[in-house]
Amino acid sequence: MQITVSGLPGSGTTTLSKLLAEYYELELVSSGEIFRKMARERGMSLSEFGALAERDAFIDLDIDKNQKAIIHSQDNIILESRLAGHMAEGRPNVLKVWIKAPMLTRVKRIQRREKSISFDEELKKTVEREKSEALRYKNYYGIDIADLSIYDIVIDSEKWNQYQTLDILRVAIDSLVGPE
Repeated sequence: MQITVSGLPGSGTTTLSKLLAEYYELELVSSGEIFRKMARERGMSLSEFGALAERDAFIDLDIDKNQKAIIHSQDNIILESRLAGHMAEGRPNVLKVWIKAPMLTRVKRIQRREKSISFDEELKKTVEREKSEALRYKNYYGIDIADLSIYDIVIDSEKWNQYQTLDILRVAIDSLVGPE
């Protein structure tokens, strides 16, 4: 089984991917975690590292090349990243999931996760980060991140909590592959 989980910052992709990986006993590869680790290793914030990635295409291209190699060579995996669904292009039987949520909801979640003091500052950083990423995806691959037509399932994580969202996806996954 191969599943990709994508969504914008704060939509809940990492939380959901961890729950799916645990439930189905799949390996989880999170490109967001890799990107955050690379930023920390350089002593940079996500927005600073994103700005560096705008100037140095190698950062994104290397992460994306790694994702593509993983999804094309491994079974029983969840690949979680903004472009995971696109990296699985051409692969049959990959379930592509997009998790969405309104901007203000996502920023509140990011603010809690990052322990930010200012909602307005976190909103500004999130908007900048998303613009930076969208520009890079368009420039590198011609991908419009707002086009969700490649996804099999789009779920609004504001409507359901992570466990309800997991239940929705379990029904979908089990109908495709059968229950474990």
